[in-house]
Amino acid sequence: MTFLPIITECDNFRPLKDGSLALFYLSLSTPAEDRQLVGLLRPDIVELLVDYNARCSKPAFEIGRSTTNKKAVGFNASVDTPDKRSAVMRELGHRWRDDGLFADVIGGRLWRDELYAVRASPFLGWSPTAPPAFVMERVVCALFGIVTYGVHLTCYTPDYRFWVPRRSKTKQTWPGYLDNTVAGGMPAGLTPFDSILKEAMEEASLPEDFVRQHIKAVGSVTYFFQTPKSHLQPEVQYVYDLCIPDGADIVPKPHDDEVESFELCTVDEVKRGMLAGHFKPNCALVLVDFLIRHGFITAENEPNYLEIITRLHGRFDWDHMHL
Repeated sequence: MTFLPIITECDNFRPLKDGSLALFYLSLSTPAEDRQLVGLLRPDIVELLVDYNARCSKPAFEIGRSTTNKKAVGFNASVDTPDKRSAVMRELGHRWRDDGLFADVIGGRLWRDELYAVRASPFLGWSPTAPPAFVMERVVCALFGIVTYGVHLTCYTPDYRFWVPRRSKTKQTWPGYLDNTVAGGMPAGLTPFDSILKEAMEEASLPEDFVRQHIKAVGSVTYFFQTPKSHLQPEVQYVYDLCIPDGADIVPKPHDDEVESFELCTVDEVKRGMLAGHFKPNCALVLVDFLIRHGFITAENEPNYLEIITRLHGRFDWDHMHL
């Protein structure tokens, strides 16, 4: 038995192996060594950006080449502030949605009306409270290969039983699947901790003062997911643990329409559910990280232990894509 398939289901793409991708920079006008990579673009997206430029009175994007002769795209030199970039991405996203493009990603109920912050670097030199390079609609990020951020909380008892929710059957994505106790995206303007506090109340009715007292920030996991239709989703999840003490009068309960119910499950029940594919894939991945950190998955019982650990903390090939 191995948990590696759970990792490979989420972390299934290596951009260095795909020579067709264009590099999406903030600007092509800056010196090559100072260019800031914010995303990766499939050829069909580049073609649509060329078409979008042709429809605009003044082109919003520059199309050129990187120092390694890869196709490269950047905002026009006049689109040089976060507000201007955000306005371009907003207009572009709405136009594509209204034209019926990429309905499997941005159409109908999939559109969230929720803004994500886009960072000039996914890892270095920024804090969650620093101003972003721009903001854009959450679901459009996958069309631009933008790194997105979320938060996950695992609630458990001192004897390691887990509070596992079942996603509502009306959810836009993964309806009816099992989930982490609390999970959600990180909207623009919120820190990871702000986000998990908000989600804890909205999804599990967990009082803020209780969460603040007992929650532990325990790191992050990363993975690069390519959807079945080849959209690109590099993701970072900030991870939190919360052990509910014996005697505490706290039971997670649905608060909004995103969660159907909660069930208290043993470690073995959670493992079986993960291996059987009953969990939303990235939630199973976060639970693998939990089981490693708490000693349930070890080098002695998992033949792919080191592969799993390194894959849980990848860097999306970001350091090498524009060299």
